[in-house]
Amino acid sequence: MKTLIDIQKNHLLACIPPAILETMLPKLDYFDMTLGRVLYESGGTQNYVYFPITSIVSLLYVLEDGGSAEIAVVGNEGVVGVSLFMGGETTPSRAVVQSAGYGYRLPASCIKEVFNIAGPVQHLLLRYTQALITQMAQTAVCNRHHTLDKQLCRWLLLSLDRLSSANLNMTQELIANMLGVRREGVTEAALKLQAAGLIRYSRGHIAVIDRQGLEKRTCECYMVVKKEYERLLPNKIAT
Repeated sequence: MKTLIDIQKNHLLACIPPAILETMLPKLDYFDMTLGRVLYESGGTQNYVYFPITSIVSLLYVLEDGGSAEIAVVGNEGVVGVSLFMGGETTPSRAVVQSAGYGYRLPASCIKEVFNIAGPVQHLLLRYTQALITQMAQTAVCNRHHTLDKQLCRWLLLSLDRLSSANLNMTQELIANMLGVRREGVTEAALKLQAAGLIRYSRGHIAVIDRQGLEKRTCECYMVVKKEYERLLPNKIAT
């Protein structure tokens, strides 16, 4: 059931001034985000933006040969579909649910209307977009220069930051598609982390048991992204 309290579990929505959020509330629809659900395709028409609550969405770049690599993740900190209010209308990436849950969707016309009224919401969405661009850039650097086990640590930590649980339901194949590597490489990296006592891994399920250990083992890329989100986005509900 849609309630203001539930909607504000999305941190971006929680930072929108209450008077403006009240006008958006009737148009925000509950949306079931099942694992693997495609929210939009590369170059496709985008009719909604999505605000995850308990789910995580992966933004993927898909090559002509079908290969793919993740360029960013979005969870309860943000919104999927920034190209709509940035004026691009479409994007070359694909948005796929990587961790099942639910969220809310808002029609394109509504987010455009709110964004085009210059003020706190426009500034908030622009700052969020800057943070998202930072994540994309740092992901590209990380994939080029850091080992797979460090990449996996970064990926796990970014996912945990967007969930209320330390458990991820995720297959090796899906992780491999996200990171743009072979499944065997993911298996080897996951087993290393398990041997170090950082995670417990079984088929389709990862439980993080030592977050601090993951943070020590990951590369600098995780903290670069985390600090930029913290710098650009408010950490309390707007009044």
